[in-house]
Amino acid sequence: MGGFYIFLIPFGIFLFFLLLSSFFIVKQQTAALIENFGRFSSIRNSGLQFKIPIVQRIAGRVNLKIQQLDVLVETKTKDDVFVKLKISVQFQVLREKVYDAFYKLQNPHDQITSYVFDVVRAEVPKMKLDDVFERKDDIAIAVKQELNDAMINYGYDIIKTLVTDIDPDVQVKAAMNRINAAEREKVAAEYEAEAERIKIVAKARAEAESKRLQGQGIADQRREIARGLEESVDVLNNVGINSQEASALIVVTQHYDTLQSIGEETNTNLILLPNSPQAGSNMLNDMIASFVASNQIGEEMRKRNESDPKMGNPKSTRKKPPSASDPEVGF
Repeated sequence: MGGFYIFLIPFGIFLFFLLLSSFFIVKQQTAALIENFGRFSSIRNSGLQFKIPIVQRIAGRVNLKIQQLDVLVETKTKDDVFVKLKISVQFQVLREKVYDAFYKLQNPHDQITSYVFDVVRAEVPKMKLDDVFERKDDIAIAVKQELNDAMINYGYDIIKTLVTDIDPDVQVKAAMNRINAAEREKVAAEYEAEAERIKIVAKARAEAESKRLQGQGIADQRREIARGLEESVDVLNNVGINSQEASALIVVTQHYDTLQSIGEETNTNLILLPNSPQAGSNMLNDMIASFVASNQIGEEMRKRNESDPKMGNPKSTRKKPPSASDPEVGF
């Protein structure tokens, strides 16, 4: 009897572990495939599941979550530039096709990688390097379409494909950076030239306006000087000084005023030659002599015109006007 109990204890432990192994848990977003003696039996979804011990076993589990596979492809563009593209493929096993996804493909990642290589190396050589950057979405769409057509038969749905990186050769990138820098320097030079042109035009306009205002000021100044001289002559005439004497007095006064103003400037470099005490007197005498000579010449011409009966014919009466060197004219 004691031997029977000794045999029963191990058998009970065996039955306990056998019963315990009949239950298993399937996680969320996971599917478990059950086989009966190596033959497919059923698909179990998430939760606590039961299987027949010894007869049934879990052949495998399939992840139903969205997965991502990054594929790095090196190829050549149409303009003979080698470039590396990183393609990110987001895919998911269809819940209704778990059987196909598990049994039809040995390694789905390798299968997807092969299709990505095939599509990228078929599309990129048709484009130049600049087009690869500009049309990366077209490459992604082409990869997605090709993968969908191929992987749907194996129970895989391609959610999205992305071209996440485009990496040309190091020397090509350096050349592109130099081209970009040169282009930006060109634009900067054009803007600087335009700014300089605007400055020159503005400066020229300002100088023109300044010259116009300066000329207007000089004209106003001369007009006021002439008006002042006219008033000065009128005042001198009222006190018995004739126009010639008044003009001579004004000239001498302005001469000495000019000398005085020059003397007040300490930093002036102006030198008047000749300059002597007799300079004003000589200038006055020269002016008086020229006025007297002019009056004598005018008087002589008037007398000759009155004594000539052919006054009406200008050609016959025209004579050489007297000059300062003629013997009739004296100073």
